[in-house]
Amino acid sequence: MDEPKIVETLLPAVKYAGQEIIKIYELKPTRLIKNDGSPVTIADKVAEKILIDTLTKFFPKVPIVSEENPTSHNLTAPKEFFLVDPLDGTKEFLKFDGKGSFTVNVALIRNGIPVLGIVYAPALDRLFYGTQSKGSFEEEKNQIKKIEIRKLIKDSIIAVASASHRDDETNNWLAQNNVSKTVSIGSSLKFCLVACGEADVYPRFGPTMEWDTAAGDAVLRFAGGRVENLDGSVFKYGKKDYKNISFIAMGNF
Repeated sequence: MDEPKIVETLLPAVKYAGQEIIKIYELKPTRLIKNDGSPVTIADKVAEKILIDTLTKFFPKVPIVSEENPTSHNLTAPKEFFLVDPLDGTKEFLKFDGKGSFTVNVALIRNGIPVLGIVYAPALDRLFYGTQSKGSFEEEKNQIKKIEIRKLIKDSIIAVASASHRDDETNNWLAQNNVSKTVSIGSSLKFCLVACGEADVYPRFGPTMEWDTAAGDAVLRFAGGRVENLDGSVFKYGKKDYKNISFIAMGNF
């Protein structure tokens, strides 16, 4: 099955997972702590089940590496696999601040490169998806539009940075690169804001996992952007323990 057909198959499940997350969000659920010290909620678990059930049903031969399934983290990355983060931005979710910068992420990786990605921010009613063959799109209020990175305006570069993980290294990089404005937002939405032309660059020096970035990375790549390691080489997936190193995600930067 080609990538656009896979997206079409997965979109209903991603939307359903998002709707269930919002129902739980409105109840302000309690935070639980995982073994690695990071927060998790019942919303993560509910969304996980919806997504894994759908992926297993329609793509039974494709392995799944998901944040909420620690056993899957021991899998040696195959040539093709799904990366799933059922609720990216749990810290933002638990703030209950009305900003809604948390997402549902699904990506398909082939030979270390994302070939499709879906990012859904249910509280904002913004859905992004991208494929290698068709490009990237945003669906908002039932309207679908193709998205692409914007032209760079040198005197008004906009960077997007983490809302919960801002560090000195990021601040230094922004200063060195004469970035005039920074938008802080959580989750994989940072990639999507660059992809749809609302920002130009997203530098990330703090720790992330591959399921945090793969879906947004795909949306950005297929909107004309790119994601690179600090030395300028292509950012790849299937690394040891699925841990990312520092990267710069950019449009025409």
